[in-house]
Amino acid sequence: MKKEPSKLARMIEGWFAANMRPMPWRSERTPWRSFVSEFMLQQTQVSRVIERFEPFMDRFGTPLLLAQADEEAVLAMWQGLGYYRRARNLQRAAADIVDRFGGEVPLEVEGLMSLPGVGRYTAGSIASIVGGRRVPIVDGNITRLLARMYEDDAAQDDRAFIARTWERSEQLVQACCKPGVLNEGMMELGATVCTPASPSCNACPVRTCCGACDSNRTGEIPPPKRRAVKEVLHHHAVVVERRGRMLMQRRPGGGLWGGLWQATAVESPSRLTQQEVAKSCSLPLESLTLVESVQRQLTHRTVHLHVHIGVLKRGARLPEGDHRRWMLADELIKAPLSNAARHVLEVGKVALALS
Repeated sequence: MKKEPSKLARMIEGWFAANMRPMPWRSERTPWRSFVSEFMLQQTQVSRVIERFEPFMDRFGTPLLLAQADEEAVLAMWQGLGYYRRARNLQRAAADIVDRFGGEVPLEVEGLMSLPGVGRYTAGSIASIVGGRRVPIVDGNITRLLARMYEDDAAQDDRAFIARTWERSEQLVQACCKPGVLNEGMMELGATVCTPASPSCNACPVRTCCGACDSNRTGEIPPPKRRAVKEVLHHHAVVVERRGRMLMQRRPGGGLWGGLWQATAVESPSRLTQQEVAKSCSLPLESLTLVESVQRQLTHRTVHLHVHIGVLKRGARLPEGDHRRWMLADELIKAPLSNAARHVLEVGKVALALS
């Protein structure tokens, strides 16, 4: 089936103009708002980003405000979005924008890709959608859309397939009327119509030009990705309360939940005994009681949360520092905590109230 890039591009642009979903970064389009939204949307559901976007922008409405902010405040405003490394990269990028670009988000691909956390897709998205640059983009939605249109059933991690996908995106963006409309339209089409399971082919503007639809192979293309084996992590949390304050520790800056606060915890690849947790948590404990064990599935890990209640020995004193702090309830509300850490505290509070 012959593909005419200009025809395909017109179909997608026309469809998007009539079917785009309302989103806050679309209703008020600025380079900085688009820049922030792209960071938030990486591996996070649109609905969750919509909830967090405007509060974040109200607090950090310019690159300068974000660059000058305290990291804890940034992480606290990022809560609910996950992948906190993105928040750190966004703040580093904001500092670069201030220092190297006079506080204005660059709109050329080269300048954008020189910023922390910005790859080819993010740079192309901002450059085309905000700057009108005629550059291609490829994400998961576009990969699926183009694979089906061209009936390309190669593995998604195949280098030649990835190169072909970028080439096809390039052909379309060079043939379109408005690069930003085309690129955003392809993403929207993949997200809402050409979905991974049960695509709505009857509602697709390019169905008459789609090889997979024509051959009834949309369920086969693209083939599923090879599933990576998830790391297993056992997180043994020890909730300690004294005079209405919770004992909290700050995680190291890198890795899972980097830089966020949590109850004192011991982590291991396998489950530890009560005695091993008590010995490893570095607390002068009088007693330790397990109150709950639950499992959480993260993108790359299976995390087993084991929530304990710890009672300190009478008269024990714990020095506070940069990575350990007693926090009152109002401090906990403002502190950057992962959803898992908040769950641990909620379970711990209930158990303490019943004990």
